[in-house]
Order: sequence, then structure tokens, then C-alpha cells
Amino acid sequence: MPSPYRAIFALPGTKSFSVAGFLGRMPLSMMGIGIVTMVSQLTGRYGLAGALSATVALSAAAIGPQISRLVDQYGQRRVLRPATLVSLVAVAGMLLCAKYEAPDWTLFVSAAFIGCVPSVGSMIRARWAVLYRDTPRSLHTAYSFESVIDEVCFIFGPIISIGLSTAWFPEAGPLLAGCFLAVGVFWLTGQRATEPLPHPRTQESSGSALRARGLQVLVATFVATGAIFGSIDVVTVAFAEDQGHKSMASLVLAVYAAGSCLAGAVFGLLHFSGAPARRWVVGVCVMAVSMIPLQLVGNLSLLAVALFVAGLTVAPTMITTMALVEQHVPRAKLTEGMTWVSTGLTAGVALGSSVSGWVIDAAGAKAGYGVPGISGAVAVLVAFLGYRRLKQPVPQRGGTTDEHGADGQQQQERRSVA
Repeated sequence: MPSPYRAIFALPGTKSFSVAGFLGRMPLSMMGIGIVTMVSQLTGRYGLAGALSATVALSAAAIGPQISRLVDQYGQRRVLRPATLVSLVAVAGMLLCAKYEAPDWTLFVSAAFIGCVPSVGSMIRARWAVLYRDTPRSLHTAYSFESVIDEVCFIFGPIISIGLSTAWFPEAGPLLAGCFLAVGVFWLTGQRATEPLPHPRTQESSGSALRARGLQVLVATFVATGAIFGSIDVVTVAFAEDQGHKSMASLVLAVYAAGSCLAGAVFGLLHFSGAPARRWVVGVCVMAVSMIPLQLVGNLSLLAVALFVAGLTVAPTMITTMALVEQHVPRAKLTEGMTWVSTGLTAGVALGSSVSGWVIDAAGAKAGYGVPGISGAVAVLVAFLGYRRLKQPVPQRGGTTDEHGADGQQQQERRSVA
């Protein structure tokens, strides 16, 4: 690793919780596509498969911020373990119901409870924030590393899930995703020395993190950004099928993720002195502009090049977003704030997928690339309208500077004892 990345792992426990976080995040890219593959193989009903996958995503989007809110209040170990057990039982229930041809409603009930899966990425970023809150450069590198890990999951997760379900048995993909979740979360929550201290809620700090005006801008923008991601996935599959090479769609999408992975790794080596709000707006604008070439490509080779270039804009924008969340959300609600951004992204993915599917049916695959283009324009509009809010970080309600100092001292004592 280049020296900035080596430096962030100098503190005890960082390597261990990072590996646990990687395993715990693999289901994010494996579960949905694994359910689609499993159900379509067992029943041949793609409509049911897609509806179940959407149910899991929407359930996670609704439940995730509530779980993270409890984590901020009671700690990761006390909340994540029971929530994960509920999700794992639901996964087992879905696999059994699918295998033994239970009524459809049982599948949807299981899918809804699978949504109790915690936002592991937010938990890991919250640990980095505690360790490096006083060293912005190190925190920037840590967030960049986490963005790279996210992209690695999305490169290999779907390939593993689809490959196992098609080559071994239909339930293999979701089953392995559940195993990754169990190992990752229970390993992570066993590491108490780096766990952020809980912040019991008072009357003044009992509200949702979403009340922060800056966070509202970030979440709204990421709904549009999620629509970009969701529509690109669907339209690329349809475009590849039109070109007679549907099986190449996964490789083309992997190139998109690889571009983001590369940009995130390089971005982490850079140091910036300007305001992150301005850098974030520039990132959103560049991401929107990168959608234009997608509407001009005529074959899969050019599409892969265009998606690789577009991918270069993703990770830097995501990294800067997390830095802004830390500025605009009280310390006592940081995990919840990060999860709200992920929730906006998830909701946007569902919206972009459905709208692009409708456009493809009505006007063809190539016209479908207009959906990410319009989504990018909406993201830019929201970013500009909310820019003034992002220029003014809020006071850290429920987490003053003195309190941070006390937290940091207690955290250091816990690491020393460990």
C-alpha cells in the first residue's frame, strides 16, 4: 500500500475491523441479485424475483436508519447482533420457502425482515471517524479506502452470487451472503476497543439526524445519484442484449465499478485545503456530465470505455459526501447520518431501475440512457439549490468539543486496555 494507506492502519484493531467490515458488506452486492437468480431458477418468474429483490432493498432503506439511530444510542454490539440474527432467520426462511414452494406471501414476509440487515459500511466509517476525527487528512484517506472496498464488493459480489447459484444450487448465492453477514457482523462487534462510545439520548438530542439541513441536501442529491446507478444497471443489461451479448453486461458493469475503485484509491492519496462543499458540488456536476457520452455509444466496447470514465467520478463524490456528513451531523448521530445517505442512494436505485425499465419497454434500450442523464441533471440542480446549507456546518449538538475530547480520551483508554 502507498504510505498514506499504511499509516491509517498503524493503530491497533484497524486491520481487524476493516476485514470484518469487508465481509459484512459483501451481502450488499450479493443478496439482491442472489434472490433474483434463485427465484428465477426455481420458479421461472422474473416478475416475482424482481419484486422480492425490491422489497429487500426498500425494507433496508426504511429500517436501516432506525437501526443506526439505536446504534448511536446504545452501541454497535448491543444493536447489531440482534438485528443481524433477525435478518439471518429471515434469509433462512426465504430459502426454505423458495425451495419447498411455499405461498408467495411467505417470500415477501421473509424479504421484509431481511431488511433488518445493518449498514455495515456506516459502522466502519463511524469507527474511522472516532479514531481520526482530529486528523482530517487521515480521515480522508480512511474514507477513500472504504469507498474502494465498497467498489470491490460490487465488482466481485454479483459474480460470486450468480456463479454459485447457477453452477451449484439455486439457493447458494443468498446462503453465502448470509454467511458473510454473520461472520462479518459478529467479528466486528466482538472488537470492543475501537467501537464508538454510545451517546444516550437527551431531550435536546432525541430528534432524527435528518433534521440537519445539510444532511437533507445530501440525501436528496443521493436519491438522484442512486437513480443514476439503478438505471445504468438495467439499461446496460438491455443494451447488451440488443447487441447480442447479454452475458457481457456483468463485465461491462464491472468496468464501471473498476473506474470508481481506481479513482477512490488515487483520491485517497491527495490532500485538499479548500472547502469540501465546493469540491462536492464539482463532483456532482462532473458525474452528471459523464452521463452524456452514454447516450452516444453504439457498441459494447465504446460503452465500456464511457462507463469506465463515468466510474472515475463516483468514488471521489462519495468520499466527499461522507466528509460533509461528519460536518453537518452531530457526533452523537453520526452513524445514523451516514446511513441516511445510503438510504437515499437505495431509494434512488429502486426509482432509477423502475423508470428505466419503463423507458426501455416504450422506446428501446439506447433511449434508456436518457434516464441517468436526467437523473444527473436533477442531482446538479439539488446540489446548487442546497449549496448554501452545505457551506455552514451545524454546531455539534449532543457532541460538543469538550465532549469529543472526553470521548477521544475514553476511546484511547479502551484501546490501551485492549
